[in-house]
Formats: sequence, C-alpha cells, structure tokens
Amino acid sequence: MTNPLFEPATISHFSTTNRVVMAPMTRSRTEQPGDIPTDLMATYYAQRASAALIISEATQISAQGKGYSFTPGLYTPEQISGWKKVTHAVHNAGGRIFAQLWHVGRMSHPSFHADGKPVAPSPLAPDAQVWVVGEDGIGRMLDCPVPRELSKNEIQSIIDDYRQAALNAIEAGFDGVEIHAANGYLIDQFLRSTSNQRTDEYGGNAQKRLRFAFEVVTEVSRAIGVKRTGIRLAPFITQRGMDDPQAADSILLAAKKFEDLGIAYIHLAEADWDDAPMVNEAFRIQLRRNFSGAIVVAGNYNESRAADLINKGLVDFVAFGRKFIANPDLPYRLKNQLALNEISDPSTLFGGNERGYTDYPNHE
Repeated sequence: MTNPLFEPATISHFSTTNRVVMAPMTRSRTEQPGDIPTDLMATYYAQRASAALIISEATQISAQGKGYSFTPGLYTPEQISGWKKVTHAVHNAGGRIFAQLWHVGRMSHPSFHADGKPVAPSPLAPDAQVWVVGEDGIGRMLDCPVPRELSKNEIQSIIDDYRQAALNAIEAGFDGVEIHAANGYLIDQFLRSTSNQRTDEYGGNAQKRLRFAFEVVTEVSRAIGVKRTGIRLAPFITQRGMDDPQAADSILLAAKKFEDLGIAYIHLAEADWDDAPMVNEAFRIQLRRNFSGAIVVAGNYNESRAADLINKGLVDFVAFGRKFIANPDLPYRLKNQLALNEISDPSTLFGGNERGYTDYPNHE
C-alpha cells in the first residue's frame, strides 16, 4: 500500500508532491548585532527544500517580541535582506517556505528590554527559562521574571507589528506566514485563563480571551491574503504556567472563526513536552468538523502514526522537527525506508557554526 505521506496534496495556494513538513525549530545562528539571517542559514534551509513546506524558525516581529539570544527578526531592512537570501535559496532548490511570526510575551528576559520588563496579558510569571548568551559568549537558561501587563493601546501596536511583519515576510520572498500562537508565547498567553486574568475586552470568557488571536489573524490575512496565512496552536501544553483545562475547547472555538476567515491551515504542536498527553481522537474529529482547511500536526510522529491519521482524514500534513535537523533529505529517506542519521552533538542545537547545522549528509 502506498504511504499517504507521499501522496500529492494542497496547502495554501500551491500543490505538493508529499505531506512531509519541516517544523519550525529555533537554531540561533543569526549575524550579530541585529539578529540578521545569514548565508549559512540560506544553505541550511535550501538543503531541506524537498519538504512539502518549510516553516521557518520562530522570527520575532519586533524588538519587544524577542525572548532568546540570536533568534532572527523580521522588522528591520537588514533582517528582510537576510531573509531574501534564505527564500531565494529555497526557491532555487524547488521548495516553499513560510515565515513563523513570533512574539514571546512573558517568555523573555530583562536583558532584551530597555525597561527590563517583558510584556504579557497579565503580570504573571511563567515559571520558565529562556536561552540567553552572556557577555562571556556562553548561552545559559535563565529564569523569566514577572512581566508587565500590556495596555490596550500597546495591544493594538502589537497587532500592527504582526501585520507589518507579514508584509515584510512577503517582501522578503516568503510564500506565506504562520502565526505562532502555541507553546506559551504571547498569543497563547492571551488564550488561556491561567495566564490571562484581564477584566477588559481581552480577558474573561473564552470569546474575550480569543479576541487578540482573532484580531492578529484578521489583520495579517487582510494584509497578505488568507491563503498565505496559517496559525500554530498547542491545545494540550501544560508547562510554562499554561495548564488550562478550557484550552482545547477554546481552540475548537477559534477553529470556527479561522474557518470563517478562510485561512490556509492550522498547525498543532502536540507531544513536544515531557508531560504532554496524547491528543484524543474526539478532539481531532471535532477540529476537522470546525475547520476545512489543511491541518498540520507535529510531535514525535513516525510514518505509521502519520499514515493512520492521514488515512482517517483527520490531518493533511505531518511536520517533523529533530529528524529534519540530522536528515536534510528526510522525505527521501522516509519514502525509501532508509536509515536516519541521529543528532551527533546536542550542544550544536542552539548557536554555533556549520557543525551540527549544515554538515549532515544526504543519503548516498
């Protein structure tokens, strides 16, 4: 029987020859100062252009949106020029690439902010750490502080930043954008009652907590088109102070709104966390009922699990992360049931040079 991972499909405004997506993965290899994408990054992404779609590493929409050292931005002319090298290389290799738009919210460190305060829906610390490179050049995991609560005017400014970042992404040659609303970052912080205790129109019941996400997605899709807009969600994350029993229901409610807007896809970040439960089938069935666009899933998948969900019609594409790090030709290896490389040195995952980044070989 043919593996459905290697059947044609459609996502966004283009057709694909397989359903293997490259998941977004922070690698922290930008040029400093300025968080500027580099020629090395262009090589890295082009090596993986056989994916049905590449989703870039999380990319901050503004200086305020930064939470980790050496992550790329998409708000200065230099950053846009750097990303042009990446998208040009991917397209020359026959690939498609979306930019993942990111504001970390409270998942940040004082060293990234002039006033020493990350921002959030409510002044609640996430009980989490971020990777920060010190003056000695060494990266360390450091605690996130209590953030500053955003005013309504500031919320509108951030929505404008998302819109402008989406326009910048298209200028940089990306095929579209994925709005990062998962894993405890800013939009996810608004979605959950555990991190959002506002009493204005952006907090309270599920509809109000979803308002920020709806406004961001609406403005982005108006700016660049609904078929160039996707969103990443994490219905079952419990870490980073995000353990909200209402989260899955809120995301199903959001999916109806995204259906009305007509966006290209929903991308679920699933079992990426040590305490993450398996996503139950009832949730998947209801999500499919609520949303007719493409559904992408990511989270420790193998070929058989991926094929099962595709055959049931519950998902359309499966994203792979770590497997793509060590196997630039991952779709070819999976299709031909070839051995996979393992990550040779975990210390090369964040920061560094070509070692552990562009030096993994294709299968001969």
